Amino acid sequence: MTDRLIVLPDDTARPLIDALAGARRSVNIRMFLFTDPDMVEAAKAAQKRGVKVRVMLNPQRRDGSAENEDTRKALADSGAEVRDSSPAFALTHQKSMLIDGETGYVESLNWETRDLTETRDYAVVTTDTLEVSEMLRCFDADWTQTEFKPDPKSRLIWCPNNGRARIAAFIDSARQSLWLQNERYQDTVIIERLVRALARGVKLHIMARPPHNLKKDKLIEGVGGLRIMRDVGAKVHRLKHLKLHGKMLLADEQRAIVGSINLAPGSFDERRELAIETDAPEVIERLRVVT
Repeated sequence: MTDRLIVLPDDTARPLIDALAGARRSVNIRMFLFTDPDMVEAAKAAQKRGVKVRVMLNPQRRDGSAENEDTRKALADSGAEVRDSSPAFALTHQKSMLIDGETGYVESLNWETRDLTETRDYAVVTTDTLEVSEMLRCFDADWTQTEFKPDPKSRLIWCPNNGRARIAAFIDSARQSLWLQNERYQDTVIIERLVRALARGVKLHIMARPPHNLKKDKLIEGVGGLRIMRDVGAKVHRLKHLKLHGKMLLADEQRAIVGSINLAPGSFDERRELAIETDAPEVIERLRVVT
């Protein structure tokens, strides 16, 4: 089965809720923020009908706020296994779900109501055996706080393992066009690769959030990265009518990367993140239309 794409808010939370409702044996969820009541109820319902539900939650934001606590208690009370994400990472920013060890959901969206209803976000659904097994292998490793190494043959992209190298290589491979949607343009290696792409004639289209949304300590480098790329000829856009939260790269209208990775040093070096590279025609066509 080829990859599928879920686009938020267009597709609503229904595909995710339906996936939870259809689970027969197991559900493994990893979330940075998990607060939406409907998603919480769907996970609880799976556990109550005998599905083994495991949930790994980021314990708190950098500012110390712990928004997942009510969800943690509700899921634990339903019988689900709930753990904090591995302390090996500054944050677990990955958003993903595994159903029955057969279907993986690689997401940019948190399971909070805003990301389901107000922001441009994406999820790629894969049934590839290697990718699904690797997602489960990483989940188990982080669940037990043991070492994980990605399979070099996999299309999955992991931080802090191989994220910067894989995304840099993806940018280097673009020949005609490159479309990016991201909240952060702060990593100097990635900015350099984008400048090089422009120099070799790639048409570069960048969508970013307004600078005032950046935290104060990240404002200078965030604005600086965008200014560099604008000065060398990149087209920088703002999303109208929706908030931008999705993280997406589309090269030559043939290949794409979708996931949780911000183009910032913290994401590449300190956080657990997950993205997937895909060339599935239906995914590429829908991304082309959306962008």
